Amino acid sequence: MSHNPHSTPLDRRRVAGLSLLALGVVYGDIGTSPLYSMRECFEGIHAVPPTHANVLGVLSLIFWALVIVVTVKYHVYVLRADNNGEGGILALMALVRPVVQGRGRWILVGLGLFGAALLYGDGIITPAISVLSAVEGLEVATAVFQPYVVPITIGILIGLFLIQRRGTGGVGSVFGPVMLVWFSTLAVLGISGIIHQPSVLAAVNPLYAARFFLANGMHGFLVLGSVFLVATGGEALYADMGHFGELPIQIDWFSFVAPSLLLNYFGQGALLIQHPEAAKNPFYLLAPGWALYPLVVLSTMATVIASQAIISGAFSLTRQAVQLGYLPRLDIIHTSSSEVGQIYIPGVNWALMVSTIVLVLGFHSSTNLAAAYGIAVTMTMLITTLLAFFVAYRRWKWPLWAAVSVTALFLIVDLAFFGANIVKIHQGGWFPLVVGAFVYLLMSTWKRGRHILADRLRQDAFPFAQFVATVRPESPPRVPGTAVFMARDSEATPAALLHNLKHNKVLHEQVILLTVITEEIPQVPKEQRVEITDMTKGCYKVVAHYGFMQYPGVPDVLDSLRAKGLDLDLMRTSFFLSRETLIPSKRPGMALWREKLFALMSRNALRPTDFFRIPVNRVVELGMQVKL
Repeated sequence: MSHNPHSTPLDRRRVAGLSLLALGVVYGDIGTSPLYSMRECFEGIHAVPPTHANVLGVLSLIFWALVIVVTVKYHVYVLRADNNGEGGILALMALVRPVVQGRGRWILVGLGLFGAALLYGDGIITPAISVLSAVEGLEVATAVFQPYVVPITIGILIGLFLIQRRGTGGVGSVFGPVMLVWFSTLAVLGISGIIHQPSVLAAVNPLYAARFFLANGMHGFLVLGSVFLVATGGEALYADMGHFGELPIQIDWFSFVAPSLLLNYFGQGALLIQHPEAAKNPFYLLAPGWALYPLVVLSTMATVIASQAIISGAFSLTRQAVQLGYLPRLDIIHTSSSEVGQIYIPGVNWALMVSTIVLVLGFHSSTNLAAAYGIAVTMTMLITTLLAFFVAYRRWKWPLWAAVSVTALFLIVDLAFFGANIVKIHQGGWFPLVVGAFVYLLMSTWKRGRHILADRLRQDAFPFAQFVATVRPESPPRVPGTAVFMARDSEATPAALLHNLKHNKVLHEQVILLTVITEEIPQVPKEQRVEITDMTKGCYKVVAHYGFMQYPGVPDVLDSLRAKGLDLDLMRTSFFLSRETLIPSKRPGMALWREKLFALMSRNALRPTDFFRIPVNRVVELGMQVKL
């Protein structure tokens, strides 16, 4: 193997920098779990008494949950299922679609879509429970702060959502260092507790978990719902892989994050063995009295960072859904000229803010919120396991027995956590499910509606090749300049072209039919982005290909066309768009109420001129009515 001594230090410096950044973005959610996870096992709705045996049993469950779910499932297995470097459930779904045929494919796509929709429920609950649990540390210091915990939390959350429009670039540079201090503090606090009760380390033995279930029966099984809170950030590891790459994420977990988390959980367990009354808030009571207020400040900073990561993830997920055709066009603002991943979506931001504040006002405490937390994540993890099976079997060509064995192991664990969380539905777990179901309804309705609309337009469509064949040198009259017609179907003549010809009786010297297609890969290289077909007589068919992590822009397409030899002057180019007025009907397709919903979404979608960055002073829109 060749070795380049000059590139190695640079590569190491780059990996170290990415590892520091990943601490703040990837591990914010799972890193703040010690604030409430252990407490919920002994003070939550399905709590058990903090006896010596119960503490060791819960610690054993926490240890093996982190090992099996986060370490083995995500780090060793799922992270390998990258879609050209990108992760997340929509990227995984895009990997599965080509290798599964028939009805099975649509079932898996539906599952993947529902899993993605559930993440919005998680995106609402995570900021609420994280910030609330941090601010509750003030109650540990003095009861004077008790009436102000909720107002302070709401103030912090409002500030967090208000700064989103400024972008995360500036704030992001401090995320990594703050989380470095946070995880170091977790480790130091944990060690201070373990020193006083080193026997707590025996909990790594899974026999303690088995004895816990034998002693507590069904009640012990329900405690798994609280134990699962230690792994709720697992899905973020996969979703954020495209931003940092697999190596920095792996380095962080195995060398720093996992040891710090485990030390802190074992430290809290050691405290509970010595002082069972500390179960009301073992995280803060683990700290010495003089460190309480600084720890509240640091915890609040860490939870804000964790919330920021979830909000950014919701923005990224929304952009992928728009590009893949599961949501209508939305106003997507790029907050950085150099980082394509840094975006801001006002509609999503305000919806998350209102929902999060309503949750805090409705539930009042992180303990109440913990009852609603976890069920959405367990369902998403279940779906990830099922989709990963088809990737392993169909794409990686694993033997069936191997793929089934690995999947069965993870399904047993996932189903156990799901079963323990499903009982939370009436205690607040209904909320993320309702959010997920609503988002799924929007996504599936939009996708289905677009198919129906395309079918309706195709029924009356005139093939573009036949249209070009009807063009004669003398008829219709040709006028100077270029006309670009945006078209869904590259084979059909756009209605805007036919309407323009019908009413204006002219055709431009150069006619370009432009179709933008989003591929089910994250990035399409620039040299492969544009295909040109010369249809003769000054007519061209252009298909522009973009990945679901890319932002389609007409100016970029025009630059590519010029590079390929087409004579294009923006000041002599007009863009013709069709504006459809959708009329719900009782024709076969969707239920009438879903057609009305689709029509409403279509009316409120971002205008194509804004989404595709078309110069507004060069646009001509022609309206038409379409019966669904």
